[in-house]
Amino acid sequence: MTSLRYGWTTGACATAAAKAAHTALLTGEFPDPVEIILPRGQRPAFALAVEELSDGAAMAGIVKDAGDDPDVTHGALVRATVRHGAPGTGVVFRAGPGVGTVTRPGLPLDVGEPAINPVPRRMMREVLGDADAIVEISVDGGAELASRTWNPRLGILGGLSILGTTGVVVPYSCSAWIDSIRRGVDVARAAGRAHVAGATGSTSEKVAAELHGLPDDALLDMGDFAGAVLKYLRRHPVPRLTLAGGIGKMAKLAAGHLDLHSKRSQVDFGLLAQLLEDAGGDAGTAARVRSAGTALEALRICADAGLPLGDLVAARAREVASDVLRGAPVEVDVVVIDRGGTIVGRA
Repeated sequence: MTSLRYGWTTGACATAAAKAAHTALLTGEFPDPVEIILPRGQRPAFALAVEELSDGAAMAGIVKDAGDDPDVTHGALVRATVRHGAPGTGVVFRAGPGVGTVTRPGLPLDVGEPAINPVPRRMMREVLGDADAIVEISVDGGAELASRTWNPRLGILGGLSILGTTGVVVPYSCSAWIDSIRRGVDVARAAGRAHVAGATGSTSEKVAAELHGLPDDALLDMGDFAGAVLKYLRRHPVPRLTLAGGIGKMAKLAAGHLDLHSKRSQVDFGLLAQLLEDAGGDAGTAARVRSAGTALEALRICADAGLPLGDLVAARAREVASDVLRGAPVEVDVVVIDRGGTIVGRA
């Protein structure tokens, strides 16, 4: 079996581009390839895709290679333009075209700062040494790419964030998604929200938002990562949490699965049948549910029999969520929908 290929974060690409540009600013020559040291000691070398030297400024660009990860920024051109700064100012960061600006509190950067995260900033300061320099990071097409990320909801406007804590993209690790969930909680807390919702998809998110009148910055794009939401809220509580999703995803949570992806968890039809029997459902309906092919089929079987499978799943999912929260001051409610967005269960 062929192993998946690792890639490099936007932060690593920006660091390498900044090093190449700064070297050219000082010497007139661009190192190509340019090598950097990552936080865990790896020493990757990056080929330059573009370079430009002018009076008082140097620009270098690197095409991001995310390896075999389906990263939205794979193939993006990350540029660093470096200019001399005023004596004693150190390294100053600016957001160029395609890099966002922070507009809401709650992120690890002050409002008004370019969305270049702390670790990439540290990496760039290390490669520039004690230089007084202005470093402008830009990403070609970054504003359009950012519209497909969490950035607008987090209050990062105008483009992408320059990310990365290790410099390495691990294929299918989904670490960026989980990090976005955490930053979403941080932003909601900073905005004073007392109620947030984690939804498995756009339909369930719309239902939860309309049901409770929640603003955008209270909505967490949970996807399959119910565990990420619950574990982060355990450490950083918000008074109320709504979990919303389709019957299949919520049935998985009801069975104790915290990763709801189809490759990592399956609907337990035996559990659904047991929930029915425990609630007084007849043995015949329970047997049909036990042999159902999908959660939606089980839901239809129970609806025909007048049995509230959606409510039973919601109640068990709520119990699981409460157990994961381990007594944190978070009140949980669960909303279960069908494929059309109709609420079929609540607890």
